[in-house]
Amino acid sequence: MNVRKGIVIGGALLALVGLMSSPRLLFGSDEVRAKELIQQACVQCHRLEGQPDSRFNLRAPDLIWAGSKYQRLWLIRWLTGKEAPLYAKGYRWDLSEGAVKHPVVSEADANAMADYFEKNNKDQRVKVGAFDVSKVSKFDVTFGGMAYKAHACLGCHTIEENGKLIGGPQSAALQNAGQRYNMDWLFRFGQNPQDFTVHNGEFLADATEPQLRAVIGYLAAQGVKDFKFYEPWTSPEFGMASADRGKVIYKEYCSQCHGATGKGDGPAASGLEPKPAIHANIPFEKLPIDYLYNVINHGGAALGKSPNMPYWNLTIGQQGVADVMAYLKATFKGVPDMAAAPGGGEGDACVQARKTAKAPDEFLAKTNPLPASTGTIQAGKTLFLKSAQPVACAMCHGEQGDGKGFMGAALVPQPRNFTCGAMMKDIPDGQLYWIIKNGSPGTGMMSFAGLPDEQVWQLIHYIRSLVK
Repeated sequence: MNVRKGIVIGGALLALVGLMSSPRLLFGSDEVRAKELIQQACVQCHRLEGQPDSRFNLRAPDLIWAGSKYQRLWLIRWLTGKEAPLYAKGYRWDLSEGAVKHPVVSEADANAMADYFEKNNKDQRVKVGAFDVSKVSKFDVTFGGMAYKAHACLGCHTIEENGKLIGGPQSAALQNAGQRYNMDWLFRFGQNPQDFTVHNGEFLADATEPQLRAVIGYLAAQGVKDFKFYEPWTSPEFGMASADRGKVIYKEYCSQCHGATGKGDGPAASGLEPKPAIHANIPFEKLPIDYLYNVINHGGAALGKSPNMPYWNLTIGQQGVADVMAYLKATFKGVPDMAAAPGGGEGDACVQARKTAKAPDEFLAKTNPLPASTGTIQAGKTLFLKSAQPVACAMCHGEQGDGKGFMGAALVPQPRNFTCGAMMKDIPDGQLYWIIKNGSPGTGMMSFAGLPDEQVWQLIHYIRSLVK
């Protein structure tokens, strides 16, 4: 799957590559003109036919598959000089040639050349519709970003993260990949990059197809303003959801940990740490639908929660997930008061017993770099109450920060009470930062690894403002 080194496109030289939309009607004179341009300029650096070869034997990316590889609008911008070089170090990075300015043609010639490639340089290995961009969810993009880094794609390709370019500028820049590639082609490329370019450092990743699809989804969103995310809970299966079917699935699968009546006392629970969520204490109608769907469909680990919670999507399918969600909402309405929840007494205690691991020394040495200004605290409050992802902090810690959020009633141990000055004074900024970023194993505290550092520090200022 390496979406790493190989998304090979002509960024310093002549990437007169193909398009993906329907071609215009190509008149004979246009095709002759395009062929002449290609023969006069492109073939000096690019190959239009033959078998895959090492980059070390080439001068520029192959155009053998040009008609399947790129999106037309990007291609026209590229050929007319409106796109930045794609190889910061040059296509032949071994020669250290640096970025090279690409020749420019007129818009009319660019259109004719795009049409020529669409007609003559298709990749027969690419299955049209193999990757449906319209079904890429926000979770897919988030998970794909993590898989992208886990499989070392960042080592050679740049992407944009929190407004900054990160990654190694050795191969094709990917920060605008969503505007550039035909995702059907990119998906086929990712299955085995060495089918396209060989013996030049191309990496084969040990990734599953779902991981590859997530990475391609992540790249599909790169550089696309207002990317339209798919919302799986709007699928037909949810229109046909049945709480009665969900009850059967819950008994067969969920009750093993969460118990027959949702009290967290299933046969597996005694050996688990943290303990399974007590569904009977959760008002499921109040949970954000994306959070509920993702934790059932993708599992706890995918959201930075307990890895003991399996990903059920392959086992029960989309219809099963919809049915279980319908059952949870119809059955469990929560508890009227946190004190009524098992272990509720701890929620009222100021200093709560915890087994939270101590952060490494380099984190403990950190202090909040942001001023405790009104603006910083307000930004942290917004994150705490509403916008932190994958879920707002208040859902577990409560709107007052006292550990009495409506999801907190389901957790053992219960969430921290941030209003407790006697406890909070002994927790360094660096420890809070580390816990927010990494979660707290053995508790219900999930990882918020995707939060930018600035937002984490804003949250810490707000949390400290809650102390009484």
